[in-house]
Order: sequence, then C-alpha cells, then structure tokens
Amino acid sequence: MRRRPNYLAGAGSIVWLVVVGLPLYVMLAATLRTRQDYAKKGPVSFPDEFTFDNYTGAFDSGFGRYFLNTIIVTVCVVGVVLLLVPPLAYAIVRSRSRVTSQIFRLFLLGLAIPAQAVIVPMFYLISEAGLYDNLLGVILPTAAFCLPMSALILSGAMRDISPELFEAMTMDGASPRRMFFQLVVPLSRGGLSTIVVFSALQAWNGFLFPLVLTQSEDTKLITLGLYNFQTAHGIDIPGLLGAVTLSMVPVLLVYLFARRALVQGLMGMGGK
Repeated sequence: MRRRPNYLAGAGSIVWLVVVGLPLYVMLAATLRTRQDYAKKGPVSFPDEFTFDNYTGAFDSGFGRYFLNTIIVTVCVVGVVLLLVPPLAYAIVRSRSRVTSQIFRLFLLGLAIPAQAVIVPMFYLISEAGLYDNLLGVILPTAAFCLPMSALILSGAMRDISPELFEAMTMDGASPRRMFFQLVVPLSRGGLSTIVVFSALQAWNGFLFPLVLTQSEDTKLITLGLYNFQTAHGIDIPGLLGAVTLSMVPVLLVYLFARRALVQGLMGMGGK
C-alpha cells in the first residue's frame, strides 16, 4: 500500500532546518567578511567578497597561545578524570561496603555545590599552594568539579554490565584487576566516551576559574582571549566570530569521533 506523504513532518523539518541553519550561516558568513561590509549590510546579507583576514587576525592577536593553553588544560582535565573515575565507579558498583556507599553519597554532594559558591576559598587555596596564574591552578579545580557527574554517569554504565559475566570470570579465577581491565572497561565504552566529552566541554568552555585564577597573557584561555576583540570603540564582530569558529573545531572533532559511543552512554546502554 502506498503511503501518503506527511506534509506536516516535512514542514516541521524545514522550519527546524531554518532554525538551526540560519545562526550557522550568519556566523560563518560573518567570518568571511570585512568589518566595514558587516556593519554596512548587516549580518544576514551575503558577503560581496570573501576574506580570511578574520582567521589570520585571530592568531595575530595571540589566539594561538590561548588555543594551546586551552588544549593543555582540556587534555589534562580529561586525563585526571579518566585516571580517577573508572576505578572509583568500579569500586562503587562492585563493593558491598557501607563505607563505600557513604563515600559515594558524600562525593555526590559536589553536584549541589556551584563553582560560584566556592570561588573565594578556591582563590585563597590556589594562591597559598603557589598555583595562582598557573595552568595547573585551573586544571585541578576544573577536574574536581567534573568528578561527581562523571562518577555518576560511569557508575550507571557499569551497573548495566550483566552480573553473570562477573560470576563467570570469578569462576575462571580472574582477579578484580583483571575483571576491571578485561571486562568492565571494554563494556563501558559508552560511559567512558560520555565522561570524556563532558569533562572536555567543561574544561574547554570554562570561564570562571580562568578569570579568577589567572592573570597574565601567557596563561589566558580561549574564553578570556575573546575579550581582545572588544575595544573602546566597539566590538570586531567578524573577528570575534572567526575566533569562536576556530574554538569550535576541536569540540566538533571530539564529538565526531565519539558520537556513537556518546549516544549509547547517554541512553544508559553501557556501550554493550
């Protein structure tokens, strides 16, 4: 039987395409225009001539250094999360100790504490540790605030692993370490990808900690470097959007390679 076309769904798809595509067009078109052309014709008009000066100008203003600093912070934050969270989540799921359960509940209190509430004591703590205006002083608190949510996500993924698999490996004489590396980690790819993307986004888009805990140009991150496009005479919108576009590329690449496992992790499939 021939199905009737769903005109309502088609119209809805077109509307959604416009809603999503128009901001992307405005952003990308602006990066290829001069500041004068953008001010004269507005954001929606098509550029008369294309220019890549907004991208080269971003690097001339120090964007390359900010970009490298942000990559260092992001990679280190993800590394800390991957080093600490999988063993923690494994202990939470497999341990029957009441102490472990209480520690996990205490650990999850971090979800209820916003960074703004502890930024003043955090500033004093980082300063006393000699880490002020140092990338390590941004990495540690950023990773700390990623740990509670990451532990919650990954422990949920590990709980989806069938208990029969643990029993089978136990009967084969496998140690807890062997079960962790040969069973739990491979079957938790979805959860691992989820916490990687989550922590990477938190580090890449972080603003409060870099603002309060850094000062010099050598330790600036992208989120602070975007201020360079604001002057006393206005904002260089094409240059700013060019820098924003460049800052989006690494995040899109992470999502591109991890999207399948990420979706599985968000659906609670545990990567199975």
